[in-house]
Amino acid sequence: MSVGETVVSVQGPETAAVVETRLLHKMHRAATCLLAEAAQKPAAPSAALEELRDFVVAALRHHHESEDDVLWPQLTAADPAAATGLAELEAEHDALDASLDALADASVRDGAGRAPLISAAVAVRDLVHTHLEHEEPLLLPALEAHMSDDAWAQFSRAVIASAPPVGAHLNIGFFEQVGSPAELAVVTANLPPAALDLVPAMREQAEATLRSLKATEQDLKATEQGRTVTA
Repeated sequence: MSVGETVVSVQGPETAAVVETRLLHKMHRAATCLLAEAAQKPAAPSAALEELRDFVVAALRHHHESEDDVLWPQLTAADPAAATGLAELEAEHDALDASLDALADASVRDGAGRAPLISAAVAVRDLVHTHLEHEEPLLLPALEAHMSDDAWAQFSRAVIASAPPVGAHLNIGFFEQVGSPAELAVVTANLPPAALDLVPAMREQAEATLRSLKATEQDLKATEQGRTVTA
């Protein structure tokens, strides 16, 4: 190579495993952030708050169980050197499960009296964000190196089939908020046809829930005033 010659590194497209995992992690970050923020709003509707709380608990538990029980063994078989790092991530899952238990047990009340919920939601948010900072530098390269698109599709379909139905529409709502069209195409490619038919209705339901949780107290007052005027 001569002096001054530029070397251009050309990387191919990311694998489906990396794209879907990164999008899922963005969704987990967004969902836990919104829950922690909404819990601190006295005007946040308790029904919508409970809906999001139950979704976060169910989705994170299922996600970590799928990794611990299925994905980690596959990656360890492909690369035994990854076993130590994956075991450390599994230990973090155990710690997060304890925080999810506290979040699931916290009462969701209108207005005041949400201190236990706020504390639990903030704890889960912080643990999830820290855990993903630890996980992604290990997991994403391992998926890139060892998980073919066909193998990932098989894993992804199995995870979708076993996913709890709790707040399933919020998956769609958050994915569309944090994902690009290309990322969404990768995720929806593994949905069964019956689920694809439900996406428009699920999107509408999710938008209503998320909109109510993101609304400020002024927004809610303006909406109520509008109803009074038209009544």
